[in-house]
Amino acid sequence: MEKNSEEILHSKTSIVSYGFGKFVWEFLNMAFGAFVYFYYESELGLASWLTAFGYIIFATWNAVNDPILGYLIDRPFKFTKKWGRRFPFVFIGGVPWIITYVLLFIPPEGAGMWIIFAWLVITTCLYDTFASIFNVSFYAIFPDKFRAMDERRSAAGISTLVSTFGVALGAIIPPLFIVFGDRSTYAMQSGVVLIVCLIALALAIPGAREDQFRIDCYLEACEKGEEKASFMKTLRVCLKQKNFVAFIFAYIFYRSLVMMIVASLPYMVRFVFLMEASSLTLIMAAFLIGSFVSIPIWIKFAQKTNDNRKTYMYAAFLMTILTGILFFVQDYYLAVLVILFWGMGLGGFWVMIDPTLSDVIDEAVITTEKREEGVYIGIQTFFSRMAMIVQAVCFAIVHILTGFVEGAGPEAQPESAILGIRMHFALLPMVFIFIAGLILWKFYKLTPDQVAINKAKLAEMGL
Repeated sequence: MEKNSEEILHSKTSIVSYGFGKFVWEFLNMAFGAFVYFYYESELGLASWLTAFGYIIFATWNAVNDPILGYLIDRPFKFTKKWGRRFPFVFIGGVPWIITYVLLFIPPEGAGMWIIFAWLVITTCLYDTFASIFNVSFYAIFPDKFRAMDERRSAAGISTLVSTFGVALGAIIPPLFIVFGDRSTYAMQSGVVLIVCLIALALAIPGAREDQFRIDCYLEACEKGEEKASFMKTLRVCLKQKNFVAFIFAYIFYRSLVMMIVASLPYMVRFVFLMEASSLTLIMAAFLIGSFVSIPIWIKFAQKTNDNRKTYMYAAFLMTILTGILFFVQDYYLAVLVILFWGMGLGGFWVMIDPTLSDVIDEAVITTEKREEGVYIGIQTFFSRMAMIVQAVCFAIVHILTGFVEGAGPEAQPESAILGIRMHFALLPMVFIFIAGLILWKFYKLTPDQVAINKAKLAEMGL
């Protein structure tokens, strides 16, 4: 194959279509993160410690199955020549994943505490199994499909704009159908989520398709009899790459920030602002506007500096300041204003995750002389699941220590519980994102010069 690996450029339509895959991921993650924990603890009245324990089991299963599935998918199948390495699994995982979301909100009527706990564990683990197949397949497409640095940044920016709507609508649409205290409305919103995500997944088909040239290169390498390393060997190689490890730990703290704030929003609306679930709509609209406006700015900044590391780091420290401000906000409309600016900071993280991870994977390819993006995406997801455990443990500790009353309304909550909600909404997330920034500053060393050197080496290797 004489063709240069960076010659293939893709249309804006294809990139937008790819963005709809990210839309589905962000939409479901937002809806899941905002309402599942809240539904089981606050609506079903499952004990705080038991809800957290269920989430820890779910997060552990989540962490284990991602890298294993990534490893299993990174091999040729009978359909690979025609359909590609990743494309088939995007839909093999994606469709049942979306359908499984509905199961989370239809536990058996009149069930006791342990039945509800079992339902939480079983349905979340089933949900995550299909989510993992989708995740490791879909996100592995990006570094292999978009090779040139400028196209990576543009593709990340455009697809992130599309996925921003997924994040916002994932929090705007479900609350429109939810009434606090009415469990049946949660099942209703899950049906609406099902319809929206299936439509978005269909729109992602063109963007999720892989280039035939890349498929042929992969199959050619397989035909040469290259031995696939064992999973544990691949894991050991990954963990020896310092930049990959630094990226992973920064990503863990970033995900902890996101999960803590998203899961805290229903608590803030119901118990601090004393409003209905539909009030989340304005908060998320402000978040959408802030993110949407900031994304082109972050893209331009990244292009101008030609430094993914610096852009990622600046976004982390800006988020530290904005998240800290949220802790002092107790008025609903002031919160909407601050969330507007908070969204601007988060936009920087969204824009830079894919290009930064792609730089890391490029470095890994030089070391291993193999393109095993699925394994790296799986390992990234494996460690990022620690954020779920962080969120569950923080919620349980804070709620137990501050006297939060499960299954009760605002009138039954002591002042200490309200303070606890504000702590896990802003104070703890502020600490997490600050640590992420420090890690990037101290340990992540992929500077523009090093990235350019890696690009040259990849071109020489034909990878």
